[in-house]
Amino acid sequence: MQDNQFMLYDPPQAQMMERTVVVEQSQPRDDFVWSLCNLIYCNPCCLGLIAVYYSIKSRDRKMVGDLEGARNHGQTARCYNIVILIISLIMTIGIMVLFWKILEPFYTLIAQIEQNTFNGLK
Repeated sequence: MQDNQFMLYDPPQAQMMERTVVVEQSQPRDDFVWSLCNLIYCNPCCLGLIAVYYSIKSRDRKMVGDLEGARNHGQTARCYNIVILIISLIMTIGIMVLFWKILEPFYTLIAQIEQNTFNGLK
């Protein structure tokens, strides 16, 4: 009997390339300074206090490591800040129009008095 030697043929294996995708999550914004300014300067209906509350909650969640919770609270604080800004702008424009409407008759009265005074001097 003849010895038959079998050689195992290993086909060349294709090199597998591993791809690593690093998704860098940005830190969630808490908008604390904006909320604080809204609390101090323009605080209609105590919405500034609510915005500060959600900003602090967002900052706390970020410190614990719950980025999704921090993002949600930060988004809520940002929405409150935008609402406060819009309400404050409407109130400011409304007050300016109201003062103009109230003071306009006085300005026309003063202008008529000055005109009569100067016409009397001639």
